[in-house]
Amino acid sequence: MSLISKILPVANVFLDLDVGSKKRVFEHVGILFENSHGIARSVIFDSLFAREKLGSTGLGQGVAIPHGRIKGLKEAVGAFVRLKEPIQFDAPDSKPVSLIFVLLVPANATDLHLQILSELAQLFSDKQLREELLALPDATAVWEKISNWEPYASEF
Repeated sequence: MSLISKILPVANVFLDLDVGSKKRVFEHVGILFENSHGIARSVIFDSLFAREKLGSTGLGQGVAIPHGRIKGLKEAVGAFVRLKEPIQFDAPDSKPVSLIFVLLVPANATDLHLQILSELAQLFSDKQLREELLALPDATAVWEKISNWEPYASEF
């Protein structure tokens, strides 16, 4: 079982979100996490934007993984967002982004944070999987695809 499947409930999968900027994405997930985890949306928004100022979390190939550390959060949580129309995210390949995984971790997160980011990078490096995530018809199908995905073992 992947670490991703442990932090992504089906309720945190949003398809065809109609937003025009990363600011709007961050606002939307801020509301989600405020409602589900009782953390003020402004705290989430500020954390995601503070990280973004250090450098874009756009990976390229239409994918971004914005992430932030949240004081008071007990365990890592995630949300998957598929956008209705791609938005600019300052990705290294300059391509707009359609697939976004937002990761929030406790303020004192250690290796687990890096392990989850590594899994997310593996997941989204698969071109066929990215295409499937763009085409799947509903949140449950997307959630099942992500939840059933298995990371490859590290050789280190």
